[in-house]
Amino acid sequence: MPLVAGIDSSTQSCKIVVCDAETGALVREARAAHPDGTEVHPHAWWTALTEASSGLLDDVAAVAVAGQQHGMVTVDEDGEVVRPALLWNDNRSAGAARDLILELGGPKAWAEAVGTVPPASMTVTKLRWLADQEPEAAARVRSVMLPHDWLTWKLSGRTQPPTTDRGDASGTGYWSPAENTYRTDLLTRAFGRKIDVPRVAAPAEEVGRTEQGALVAPGTGDNMGAALGLGLRPGDAVVSLGTSGTVFGVSDRPTQDPSGTICGFADATGRYLPLVATLNAARVLGAAAGMLGTDPAGFDRLALAAPPGADGLVLLPYLDGERTPELPESTGSLHNLTRANMTPENMARAAVEGMLLGLADGLATMTDIGIPVRRVLLVGGAARSEAVRTTATTVFDVPVQVPPPAEYVALGAARQAAWALAGTQEPPEWDVGKAEYTADPVEVPGLRERYAEVRRATHGV
Repeated sequence: MPLVAGIDSSTQSCKIVVCDAETGALVREARAAHPDGTEVHPHAWWTALTEASSGLLDDVAAVAVAGQQHGMVTVDEDGEVVRPALLWNDNRSAGAARDLILELGGPKAWAEAVGTVPPASMTVTKLRWLADQEPEAAARVRSVMLPHDWLTWKLSGRTQPPTTDRGDASGTGYWSPAENTYRTDLLTRAFGRKIDVPRVAAPAEEVGRTEQGALVAPGTGDNMGAALGLGLRPGDAVVSLGTSGTVFGVSDRPTQDPSGTICGFADATGRYLPLVATLNAARVLGAAAGMLGTDPAGFDRLALAAPPGADGLVLLPYLDGERTPELPESTGSLHNLTRANMTPENMARAAVEGMLLGLADGLATMTDIGIPVRRVLLVGGAARSEAVRTTATTVFDVPVQVPPPAEYVALGAARQAAWALAGTQEPPEWDVGKAEYTADPVEVPGLRERYAEVRRATHGV
């Protein structure tokens, strides 16, 4: 059977899986680290991809890239990178986001135009920042791409004009999922002049060939890749706990949320992917463990030893600012601290609850706008924590399942590559495997209400 490869170029690393094209069975995998930070030269991603793929892709028939969303890659008329890419977690464009929202007429106007009220993470705001703050660099820009667009273009030897897909394009702030087209007026508004953008390819289109002759599929954004890798269906919601935290589900219709909580994205199959994102997820647990002087296993034991609700202790975990709610310049804060509840166990539990409660708010907003949620699939590095799993049952109102550990973003890219190779109407059916954890919701009176009260009192949202 032919082999296909999926590449997950995330904030932290490049992960590659090689799978059987028919069944999805994992054949081999590799990874390489990316530099830390919120600004990275794209060549670092290519270096990591080259390192991880050495000898790994020689016999694959097709490949696709799923990459971190929103990052701004600018190139000049010769196709050379103008400046290091600003990543999704770079908040320096917060002021630009506020300006753009006001200029178009407010949040409702943006929700109607592109399905999303642009936070600082989105590409459109970064383009405005570049035009305002680095005019000399901006003057050299001929086109703008997303991280996965640039890597796909490089994989194809730069022999064809750059391409993207509906999913990743929907996270730019200048592509409309409802209209299935770029809003070049918004792009021009942001940057001050017209620049080129990648062509939006069909979900399973061939967009190029590697040097070894493998078919290159369009690729997609990381969240869209995860949805494809998990085989997400209507009624499923994913809560992904990595560097960022995300909640997303599949919809047959485009969504609009003027509150800005839900991003009305497209998915990688032709449907839609309403999504809520927070900046602070797994790293909250790592920071709390470091403060408590313990390792992940010790942190888990502490959190599990505390009662649900942490004896009233509440952590607002906005350690890197926050995207949802939109508080880019905020900081984390600890509330309701008393001599009685001031214990390492409660601190650990409050960190886990704070991380998950922000995502629970996003899940509730999805159901409020008519997106059905019948179960939560908990994925990402932090989903391996027993404290996170059990706490999730007290935070979410629906059953929680933890799929078997896997690189679902990379698997989604591989599944897209297999789809393009097969030339079928729908992606191949791959078996995700039996869930390793399943639990029904457990009601803890007052938990969510206490968190909401503290957030309102502290930030007014």
